[in-house]
Amino acid sequence: MKKVTRYIQRKTMLYKTGVEYGDYTMNHVQGCAHGCKYPCYAFMMKKRFGQVDSYEDWLEPFLVSNTLELLDKEIPRLKDKIESVQLCFTTDPFMYGYPEIAEMSIAAIRKLNDAGIKCCVLTKGNLPYELGELSKRNEYGITLVSLDENYRKKVEPGAAPYAERLASLKVLHEKGYQTWVSIEPYPTPNLIHQEIGIILETVSFVNKIIFGRTNYSKEVSAYSKHREFYNEQARTVIAFCEERGIAYHIKEGTITQ
Repeated sequence: MKKVTRYIQRKTMLYKTGVEYGDYTMNHVQGCAHGCKYPCYAFMMKKRFGQVDSYEDWLEPFLVSNTLELLDKEIPRLKDKIESVQLCFTTDPFMYGYPEIAEMSIAAIRKLNDAGIKCCVLTKGNLPYELGELSKRNEYGITLVSLDENYRKKVEPGAAPYAERLASLKVLHEKGYQTWVSIEPYPTPNLIHQEIGIILETVSFVNKIIFGRTNYSKEVSAYSKHREFYNEQARTVIAFCEERGIAYHIKEGTITQ
């Protein structure tokens, strides 16, 4: 287990997201020890605007120490406007090996739930069993772009092993929660040879699947058939979900004509 050693305070916590499938979000951590190398859009933006100095700096997360105090102020003002709160868009609420971050995330979810607000979680870590004691309206998801641990160690070096993510998600699904998987950013064959059908079968117990291409990658752009590839993979996801009665969302820009 790792210990958070850096803390910051913020002036606001809840904000409206511009993401196509999102509502409100909160990011109570800055940085991410998972160190994803897709590349990571969140890291790119934070570095561009001078909030982190380097990749190594990004790997050492800051925890927002006044998270719960901010929620106490903002929830009464915003709760009638919020359909759901996403944890998180620029970091991970259950960063692998950081129990202090997980504890803050659970406390925040509990506070939002107590106000009647549903939470939607996405992680590359493990979903703690304590989530199974919170509102049944919550939705829990994991990112899963492969089943190959060698690939995971290459592109998500600090994240939880795929099998651990899947096991924690299945526990919550069996407890009656809505569960989902984000298969994004999905790699092209020049990065890894794999069958998306095998991944889909592995996650066929979930209620929803989100699929999206890899962006901002020179390696993907260098793959001459990347547009045709993503069109084909998206069609496979759609057909699979429609056959199984699973909800799905194909990220904007994944399908090209």
